[in-house]
Amino acid sequence: AKPRQLHNTHWGLVCPAETPEGQACGLVKNLSLMCYVSVGSPAEPLIEFMINRGMEVVEEYEPTRYPHATKVFVNGSWVGVHPDPRGLVNSVLDTRRKSYVQFEVSLVRDIRDREFKIFSDAGRVMRPVFTVQQEDDYETGINKGQLVLTKDLVNKIAQEQAEPPSDPSAKKRK
Repeated sequence: AKPRQLHNTHWGLVCPAETPEGQACGLVKNLSLMCYVSVGSPAEPLIEFMINRGMEVVEEYEPTRYPHATKVFVNGSWVGVHPDPRGLVNSVLDTRRKSYVQFEVSLVRDIRDREFKIFSDAGRVMRPVFTVQQEDDYETGINKGQLVLTKDLVNKIAQEQAEPPSDPSAKKRK
């Protein structure tokens, strides 16, 4: 894309209409309305979780034992390999959906390159998205093509937002 145009990767992250007038028109870009910048979360608990789920640490990896294993990257560093990437991705997704892992942790599975990438660092521009179930889940009763967001989850979030903070120092800041 040219300097004054939006690149395809900016879709949903950068506002296409809000730009200053004058000489800087199109050069200064603003975040979209619902976007935010990640604050980061520690990666060590997530790495321990994956080790407990069968991930082999990269220092102990022998390519002859798992020739078709999927590489696992955390914040750009190769931390291990896993022989069953689908199971690992599903378990990490499930823990994030149950709020055991920060919601701003990004998960990317690249099937072609046999890589599973996890990002929990600060400074990433993020946007809210709706999650659609990719296959029937008999445990939760969510069918393929339905939103994962349920009324129960919305009510839980609303209750958490309505509760006063339990931290006494938070009252002093107001």
